Amino acid sequence: MADSARKHEGKDAGPPDPEHKCCGVVDEAVARSRTRRERRKQRPMNWLVLKLAVGITVGIIAYSTYVYVGRLCVPMIRRRADAPGGRGLGVAFLVVFCVLLLMLLWSYEKIVLTPPGLARDHVQKSERPVLESTTPAWWDAAQDYSGTEFQYVPPPQGEELQREMEVRPPRAQPKRLSAGTHTDEDGEANAGVTDAIPPVAEARVAHSTDSGTLSPSSPSSNGHANAQSSGQLKQQRPTQMYTRQPQGAPVLLPAMRYCQREEFVKPPRAHHCRACGTCILRYDHHCPWIGQCVGARNHKFFLIFNEWTWLFCVWTFSTLMASVIRTAKRQHGHVDPQKIVVIVFAAMFAFFTSSLIFAHVDLIMHNQTTVESLGVRRMKDAEKRKLSRMHRWYEFGAKRRTRQQWDAEWGRIGCEGNLWWLGSYRANWESVMGESILGWFLPIGHSPLDGLSFPTNPRFDAEGRWRPRREWPQELQ
Repeated sequence: MADSARKHEGKDAGPPDPEHKCCGVVDEAVARSRTRRERRKQRPMNWLVLKLAVGITVGIIAYSTYVYVGRLCVPMIRRRADAPGGRGLGVAFLVVFCVLLLMLLWSYEKIVLTPPGLARDHVQKSERPVLESTTPAWWDAAQDYSGTEFQYVPPPQGEELQREMEVRPPRAQPKRLSAGTHTDEDGEANAGVTDAIPPVAEARVAHSTDSGTLSPSSPSSNGHANAQSSGQLKQQRPTQMYTRQPQGAPVLLPAMRYCQREEFVKPPRAHHCRACGTCILRYDHHCPWIGQCVGARNHKFFLIFNEWTWLFCVWTFSTLMASVIRTAKRQHGHVDPQKIVVIVFAAMFAFFTSSLIFAHVDLIMHNQTTVESLGVRRMKDAEKRKLSRMHRWYEFGAKRRTRQQWDAEWGRIGCEGNLWWLGSYRANWESVMGESILGWFLPIGHSPLDGLSFPTNPRFDAEGRWRPRREWPQELQ
């Protein structure tokens, strides 16, 4: 009986819809493709792929050497008629080129063969530590690495509370807003608005009422909301509700430094490189031109390599360009195409290495890595958005004064607000490059960094949170 019912039901259902079957096949194929892509991301790159750019770099250097020596210096030394100069000039060009080439190869060999430092060689596998925090869960959830989270301001107490209650007129209970839901009239979420916390809202309303400024949560502002335009509301927006909000993540806690892939607690400033498939000490970035990462043990040699590469490229570009122009004038526009190719390579790498030199000198002098500088940049961008909400676009002086006020309360973002700031640019520089001036330009010795322990800025607490100036040690205020 049951079998006959199932057969009858199957007949009534009819054949499956071809469109639904096709959609199911497509969804399944997309899911399989996504799974394969995630697995490829988790696997480190093949060794040959990692070192491929090293072979390309060596080939470019060899080809440039052939063109410069064989097609520029040798004709001048042999005094050929089509040479752009005499024997003395050819010898001088050859000597300078060989010196720069030697330094380039020496620094490149040093950066390629010096490992950045692997965390797995110094730490043991362990279970993930438990994050013990006394702050409520909503506090951590509202925080953003860009620095746009709620900042708790304690309510007035004692004599301050009594004095405020005496001057505050009676009013209705202010409207309570949930964290992360308050928006201004432009429709943009105010992640840095402190009035979302009820005790703070009362204090802010009292302050704004006493000073004659309307607050979004005060009864007076609600009563006149329909009578005012959006332009008038922008003029009456209380600027004191915005302040600097540093990121509040406890970055120094072991639970925050746990690597899920390698299952151990990383040393401070270490990060997992997907290309290398391991955690790198004081990770800066992965450079394909050297076939490995730039980290604690080789950051110094990476900068030195860029210095000598820039000098090599500038010399090659300038001398070849001058010889090409002089030859073209003598031979009515005839130009050696191989010299043009090397000129293009030299110009491209000179521009590329010069940008790297400026960027990494700035990073080292601030004792930051490329990864850490991205967090600082996000925080500065968030601060610019706050200033644009507080002031009109042409109020440059007001924006500058507000930023100076925030610096007076907290310190500068990239300096006093840097967890690894050592107190001066020179101290930061010597912590990476060493104290020997000769070692700043020659690939000798080793990096002073061990990549395992770093002195922290005393302006931060033990868990790595930036404290306001009033909580700094007395000698730093």
